[in-house]
Amino acid sequence: MKNWEKNIRKVIPYVPGEQPDAPGMVKLNTNENPYPPAPGVRKAIQEFQVDKLKLYPDPTAGILVKALADYYQLKEDQVFVGVGSDDVLAMAFMTFFNSDKPILFPDITYSFYDVWAELLHIPYERPVLNEDFRIRKEDYYRENGGIVIANPNAPTSLYEDVGFIRDILEHNQDSIVIVDEAYIDFGGTSSLDLIKEFDNLLVVQTFSKSRSMAGLRIGYAMGSSVLIKALNDVKYSYNSYTMNQTSIYFGVEAVKDEAYFKECLGRIIDTREWTKKELGKLGFSFLDSKTNFIFAAHKDIPAEEIFLALKAKNIFVRYFNKPRISNYLRITIGTGEEMEKLVKALKVIVFDASK
Repeated sequence: MKNWEKNIRKVIPYVPGEQPDAPGMVKLNTNENPYPPAPGVRKAIQEFQVDKLKLYPDPTAGILVKALADYYQLKEDQVFVGVGSDDVLAMAFMTFFNSDKPILFPDITYSFYDVWAELLHIPYERPVLNEDFRIRKEDYYRENGGIVIANPNAPTSLYEDVGFIRDILEHNQDSIVIVDEAYIDFGGTSSLDLIKEFDNLLVVQTFSKSRSMAGLRIGYAMGSSVLIKALNDVKYSYNSYTMNQTSIYFGVEAVKDEAYFKECLGRIIDTREWTKKELGKLGFSFLDSKTNFIFAAHKDIPAEEIFLALKAKNIFVRYFNKPRISNYLRITIGTGEEMEKLVKALKVIVFDASK
């Protein structure tokens, strides 16, 4: 090894879901929304003044922050925006987790958390989910340097109610608690109201799932003005212009169209419940999803075998070759037509395996 190589920061990176681009494929592996963004977004794209791209964007992303603050009935100094919730969460790790005490997050959860902790040299521990893949709140009653809870959790799809989050906060008033609500719109109740009582709570959400804008990378955090100022101070010390012009303008339009937002959510939830019934008929078991995906295992056929068989049919789902979840598939909810194709393919796979 050369001397300069010794100084390279070495980490095991997060592995994103495969992004295939095959004709006629059914892509159900990265929890994207199967429906297009709100009509107002399309109109804004058509009317966008390209000349604006020669100028730097507003570093405060002021109009987007205001739109979100108005939507959630918050003050503007209670909202922070970033390049997807990954950017927001990474900034939060950098800002708030500077103790020599370990931060806590579940052993099975969003796999970027331990990557950020390793990258930033943050000590961490991962309390084990119980046999039903539920968080044991008592595991978070101990001294720590911060807590991160994805709610609903990924990839398990399970949601904990607001009372559960309140209990975690009541036992951890001396550390920052981050609740990652990437999937909250698909069946849960946000913990956002708790920021009125707990100034150490940061709620993080995204436009990537329920608002159909994964390609524009918009995430945001909501919390006390003290937390948001701290995030902005770190942001401005790192990269002042994190949000581009298009994300800011089109994000505002997405927030405006509540009717379309609710319509898409309803379609996805209905399709999710239909898919659950069909999977059950085929011998799958699954957790009570409150997300836009289903975490499912077959009673007889290994998950990897199903994953590969579906892939051969140009249907992509997510397989995690990890302890405790290696026999589960994470299946994103697509359009009704896409889920019918999935079920049809699974019927063939299950029939062939039973011969």
